[in-house]
Amino acid sequence: MTRLRGSGAVRQLEPLERWRLRLYVAGQTPKCLVAFSNLKRICEEYLTGQYDIEVVDLLQTPALARGDQILAIPTLVRKLPEPVRKIIGDLSNTERVLVGLDIRPVGRKQREGA
Repeated sequence: MTRLRGSGAVRQLEPLERWRLRLYVAGQTPKCLVAFSNLKRICEEYLTGQYDIEVVDLLQTPALARGDQILAIPTLVRKLPEPVRKIIGDLSNTERVLVGLDIRPVGRKQREGA
């Protein structure tokens, strides 16, 4: 398992909101590496300073897949904020990931309410 913390605070979604994300992979396959890279990019752009990523390699700890009912890899699980959400794939479609995780870019909320 690897844990990463977001750095800096250039853009924030909600004050003091912390996102806990778990990415399930199986070794360092190209698809898993792309998924991690895409996730890191999305987090830095939309959740800067407000996220923790835990990478779980199912080749090393296969029992952890049961808890989150992982059937395919790579799979991203949003643990917090609740409710739990899952996205399967390499996370290359940014818009799909943002919708799947229920992330709104800074400013969008303000424009919608205006």
